[in-house]
Amino acid sequence: MVDTDDAATSRSAETDAAPRRWHRDHPVFTSLAGFFTGLVFVLVVPSVYAGVLNAVTDDETATALFPFVLVALALPVGLLVAPHTRRFGRYMLLGVVSTALVVVGVTALVLWILISRT
Repeated sequence: MVDTDDAATSRSAETDAAPRRWHRDHPVFTSLAGFFTGLVFVLVVPSVYAGVLNAVTDDETATALFPFVLVALALPVGLLVAPHTRRFGRYMLLGVVSTALVVVGVTALVLWILISRT
């Protein structure tokens, strides 16, 4: 049978063995979080913006106001300006650009295949 003191000692030894750079201080945390934030940002922000515009206004007004969603791209650029968030902003912008390129590339490929089969 294990004493409570022995269990506490073994638990503290396990936590001491964990690396000091855990979770947010891990070298790849900022880059992965920034990249996936950019990926989600480019997919979710235009969708939510279009949904809110369609719920609040009529179709013509929503169509006229939709290009203003591009103002949201100022967020990753703003993160690049501040020194404290520069690394996160760089990877967020990379996520935004790479996701947009993949979406445009796949769309072009699918359209090309559909048109060439006719």
